[in-house]
Amino acid sequence: MKTLEEKILDNRSIRNKTILSFSFFILFLIACFAGWNWLQNQPNDQGALKPLRTVLNANEKIFSAILSNDHLAKTYPLSAAAVRVRKNGDAGLKGDFDPDAWKLQLIRKPGDTLFIGLEEIRSLPRTEIVFDFKCIEGWSQVTHWAGVKFTDFTKRYGLDEQTLKKYTGLHTPDDQYYVGIDNKSMLHPQTILCYEMNGKPLPLNQGAPLRLIIPVKYGVKHLKRIGTIYFSDHRPPDYWYERGYDYFGGL
Repeated sequence: MKTLEEKILDNRSIRNKTILSFSFFILFLIACFAGWNWLQNQPNDQGALKPLRTVLNANEKIFSAILSNDHLAKTYPLSAAAVRVRKNGDAGLKGDFDPDAWKLQLIRKPGDTLFIGLEEIRSLPRTEIVFDFKCIEGWSQVTHWAGVKFTDFTKRYGLDEQTLKKYTGLHTPDDQYYVGIDNKSMLHPQTILCYEMNGKPLPLNQGAPLRLIIPVKYGVKHLKRIGTIYFSDHRPPDYWYERGYDYFGGL
């Protein structure tokens, strides 16, 4: 049984530990407030506060370095594919559009532009993929797509020189939505120029007549209704990057 002196010492110890804990907690709150205040006063860099942009750029360097053709998105049986496919955004899909008059504008280099119809693209080897489409909004869905591998497309149109560049840029026909993608990802074996969903032609709200499906990226990079494709050694404009998101957009 503890003596009175031992009980007093125990009470003092508990009191001292309590005071110390509250002191550390208050200091932690002050540090959080000071850090938040500092962050909010930093300059803006392409839609994101500069320290956040620095972290995003560092992440891009790391993940782009480890990406390889062996890094494959998990695929699923056809039976797992959703019948009703969610759409992630409609930027670039608004206004009047005639899919029958559409042609893909492929800019190989200044003064060398090809205009390619859908039937010409459909004549290339067909491939399909069932994978878990992931959106930055937090949802995902197993979906079924078909089209031509981008690597087969580049071979057909003699794009060896162009794909040595660092990036591919893609725009919708109205230029209202646009993405820039590293060519390591564009040349990934699962990247396709897609013209079918669930075995049928793409609906307009999913990017008919042609969209990008790139399973190693989040949905914001899967540009719907491709109007223009071009190549660059510098980062092409990117819609969500300009609004503070990661440029790489990888999984």
